[in-house]
Amino acid sequence: MFLAKRLISGIIDVVSNIDPEQFVPSDPPPPRRPLAYAEAHESDEEKQFRKVFRQLAGEDMEVSPKELMDILNRIMSRNSELKTDGFSIESCRSMVAVMDSDSTGKLGFHEFKYLWNNIKKWQGSYKRFDADGSGVISSKELPAAFKAAGFPLNEQLFNLIVRRYSDEHGNMDFDNYVGCLVRLDAMCRAFKTLDKDSNGTISLDVKEWLQLTMYS
Repeated sequence: MFLAKRLISGIIDVVSNIDPEQFVPSDPPPPRRPLAYAEAHESDEEKQFRKVFRQLAGEDMEVSPKELMDILNRIMSRNSELKTDGFSIESCRSMVAVMDSDSTGKLGFHEFKYLWNNIKKWQGSYKRFDADGSGVISSKELPAAFKAAGFPLNEQLFNLIVRRYSDEHGNMDFDNYVGCLVRLDAMCRAFKTLDKDSNGTISLDVKEWLQLTMYS
């Protein structure tokens, strides 16, 4: 129990001096609507994207973690300028979990579109801040890359992220960069949703804490 208290207090100390207003998560995907209504009110761009999504997702119009892994790795194989070991099934399970707003275990159209648009945006940041063209972002390049993505990090949190998502040299490849940003984005959106009075603090009981952290 003593060790657990030390660990929790250490994490709280790391994040306590972060101003949540500096973090700019993307707007959440819109709630699901009946398919007939959605299709009748979509723009031409959304209709085109839905056609592509139907081809990727299959008849159930849902993307599972395995399907997401196959889609992302197929696309990454065509981008030789991005270094990656490939998206693992575990990283895709995590991405689906933090994007899965209705807890189906899969991504629907709007959830997938939201994730897809973010990945495209973050790919631009990744290429921009890979100054030496190595295909990975070094620890020196990472702070600016995270800030450009909407997440300015203090030194302590940055060091934790580097330990978790970078290799032994401090370099972060594309799949780890995306996996990290997906989680940052989702956790910041969750915090802002729970911070009802926008004072930078939230209160959770153990059940709420476990629900928030275990399915992510």
